[in-house]
Amino acid sequence: MRLNKALAQAGVCSRRAADELIASGRVTVNGSQPDGMGMAVDPARDDIRLDGQPVLSQNAETPLYYLLNKPPAVVTTASDPEGRQTVMDLMGAAGKRGRLFPVGRLDFFSEGLLLLTTDGGLANRLMHPSWHLPKVYEVTVRGMPTAQALKTMQSGMTLAEGETLAPIPVRIAGTAGEEGVVLEMKLIQGINRQIRRMCRDLGLTILRLVRVSQGPIRLGDVPRGKYRPLTSQEVTDLKASVGL
Repeated sequence: MRLNKALAQAGVCSRRAADELIASGRVTVNGSQPDGMGMAVDPARDDIRLDGQPVLSQNAETPLYYLLNKPPAVVTTASDPEGRQTVMDLMGAAGKRGRLFPVGRLDFFSEGLLLLTTDGGLANRLMHPSWHLPKVYEVTVRGMPTAQALKTMQSGMTLAEGETLAPIPVRIAGTAGEEGVVLEMKLIQGINRQIRRMCRDLGLTILRLVRVSQGPIRLGDVPRGKYRPLTSQEVTDLKASVGL
């Protein structure tokens, strides 16, 4: 099968867009740059990657889909040169099946919903800027935010580094004992560490940051540090949410 066709069948993009990805050097086959758009590949055997992430054809092994409740102080990578615990360590035997990898990231101290899969086509859609699904977070902050701070987030703001943020829905969802309150925030952009940087600029101290949903997928009652496979309906809904 031609490489551009394999990428298209994996749901990554159209065949024409695949040609552009290959020409830009973003695609590798078995660790090397392909010799052209028409390079012959076997999706069931060759290691095809886009931006370093595996891409599986629909004809390859049955893809795996998991939801992990990531704890704090765990890195969202397959391995860590500093020897810290990774999300793959938490996946146990499931992490050794196929070529499982995390979809996107949760920073070191953040926790909650993290998707992991062997489906490279779906993963690339989920991480592409044009398909950012709404992500909902429960953010515990110290004290009570001012009405102006909430309005600033709801109206859109510019970070200290100069990045302009879209308005986000935010509300006070509950209290956190005597320490502070829980804010529910819904993000649609892919700005790095957006919530932490917003709160920093508004003088809010984050005590806990938990992702509770991504698109149609909800964290639910999965215990911290544990995982479960997605149901077939969840996989269908997730694919539909990114046009697959």
